[in-house]
Amino acid sequence: MSGALLHVQNLVAGYGTADILQGVTLEIWPGEMVATVGRNGVGKSTLMKTIIGLLSTRRGSISLKGESITHLRADQRAALGIGYIPQGREIFPELSVEENLMMGETINCAKQSFRYDLVYEYFPILRERRRQVAGTFSGGQQQMLAIGRALVGRPTLLLLDEPSLGIQPSIIQEIGQALLRLNREEELTILLVEQNMRLIEHVAVRAYAMDKGRIVANLTLEMLKDRETLADYLAV
Repeated sequence: MSGALLHVQNLVAGYGTADILQGVTLEIWPGEMVATVGRNGVGKSTLMKTIIGLLSTRRGSISLKGESITHLRADQRAALGIGYIPQGREIFPELSVEENLMMGETINCAKQSFRYDLVYEYFPILRERRRQVAGTFSGGQQQMLAIGRALVGRPTLLLLDEPSLGIQPSIIQEIGQALLRLNREEELTILLVEQNMRLIEHVAVRAYAMDKGRIVANLTLEMLKDRETLADYLAV
């Protein structure tokens, strides 16, 4: 049995009659923060949606802590401790910040207590503005809220799809620091899709490069620190 927290083997998935993922295999170990990189359209977001269960697995398998979750629904996977922040964040704009955070209580049914204290510690602006309507937040603040919503349920694994998209650089840096602290201090395992080179080299310990629905390289920390090498794989 693999010691990996997440093990994906020969994964095939897609939309309609098209297979977007063409046999993806990867492993994420407990306590890692790993990036998935590649140009637009290579299957990165499709991979995240398939891991969380929003897309069905056509072939291959997905295991969490050595147990298959391949045929579980998305809500069942979330209840096992997988938090998911989609591209575009998808907060509830008409609800308050606090009401949005309450939605995170549906994640990880094994936990009897919820971590609002943790959310407010890492993102204090959410405490300060917890009565504010979430739709009035900036893009960066909404991203903090989306991450906070996932953290409430104390996930074991956090899936982040392009957390820097549409966010100003200073907020990207702030979010990056929060992710690093969560990873190091809370031992939260994180898999993120990202194209921002500065964020990748700052937070990831390694990365999988994708092209045409396949993993084409496993990039080491040293390779991530080399801007030219990383840029090549972002444009594969």
